[in-house]
Amino acid sequence: MLGETILLALREIRRNVLRSSLTILGIVIGVAAVITMVTVGEGATLHVATQIRSLGSNLLNIRPGQQPRGPGGARQIAKSFELKDVEAIERDVSGIAALAPVSSRGILAINADLNWSTIVTGTDNAYFKVRDWPLAAGRVFTDSELRSGRMACILGATVKQKLFGAQDPLDIPIRLGALSCQVIGVLAAKGQTTFGSDQDDLVVVPLRALQRRIAGNQYVDTVFVSVRDGVSTKKVQSDIELLLRERRRLGPRAEADFHVMDMQQIVSTVSGTTQTLTALLGAVAAVSLLVGGIGIMNIMLVSVTERTREIGIRLAVGAMENEVLLQFLVEAVTLSLIGGIAGILVGLGAAAGGAALLAVPFVFNYWIVIVAFLFSGAVGVIFGYFPARKAAQLDPIEALRHE
Repeated sequence: MLGETILLALREIRRNVLRSSLTILGIVIGVAAVITMVTVGEGATLHVATQIRSLGSNLLNIRPGQQPRGPGGARQIAKSFELKDVEAIERDVSGIAALAPVSSRGILAINADLNWSTIVTGTDNAYFKVRDWPLAAGRVFTDSELRSGRMACILGATVKQKLFGAQDPLDIPIRLGALSCQVIGVLAAKGQTTFGSDQDDLVVVPLRALQRRIAGNQYVDTVFVSVRDGVSTKKVQSDIELLLRERRRLGPRAEADFHVMDMQQIVSTVSGTTQTLTALLGAVAAVSLLVGGIGIMNIMLVSVTERTREIGIRLAVGAMENEVLLQFLVEAVTLSLIGGIAGILVGLGAAAGGAALLAVPFVFNYWIVIVAFLFSGAVGVIFGYFPARKAAQLDPIEALRHE
């Protein structure tokens, strides 16, 4: 009986192709919108998390001054760190895989008649491990270069492109301001951060070289700490905070004049925000599914009115009420499921296009596809039941009199 009922439903859909297509369109738009929004949103979440993790693995970022409050907030000026602070952290805090002191200054890099305003970063070889940043060519600093502060430099991919193009820069001297510096390596490209800054726009030199010949002081602006796998970053963060409070002579109630940022916390916060926005957009898109369901109810009510005489004949020749109800319910669900399948195809195509346009990964989530399909079927059942019940409860005599 069910097979015959489905055939009757398909026959009625074919009899009114244009009307059925317009009814299905509401479901198609709803399902496609939900799948597109959720898929692109999940791709954006993954993209943001990947970019933040590209700053380094299990990374803690220690800076002087209080942490900025809110977007664009200014950081409080505070006493900078010194190398003895860095040595104390490395010596007294357990669970550290690598630690890199960093100081940076803006500078003009020059090669022959080409120049580029960039950032010169003074650090040591641990920086490349902490930031998980391999070299594309050349070598890292030697111990003698680090101790003596010799002006050897490693170029970021952007600086290399701006100053040398396709030319090999290794062993070629460039100028950083008025200072000559020999290129010994090139960093692998990392691209932009989530916040829009170009990670590859830098020149790395030994920390002592920057302190003595460029900055003119012994200060350390930032300390990057990579925590060993299996060790809690929160525990290491807490130990570092206690040590620095002691070294900077801060009382128990005094506000810290430094801050330690856990990049994992930033990943969780940003990912949570994007997931919330994705859920919100998905919920807004789901409203169009309800609109499509109302469209199905409207069309089915019209269909019941148009086919009142046909319903009366079926009831008069012995059809049961539940058979008539099932016929119209199957018709509504068929319309909805056809729209659901078409919506899934359109949604996945739109999501792939949107992901490519926004330069985020395409993340196929089969759960959202299944949920969208089942939801489209549920819409057909819910919004098709009332018209089907109305058709099943028609009085055969009154229905036969209907013109």
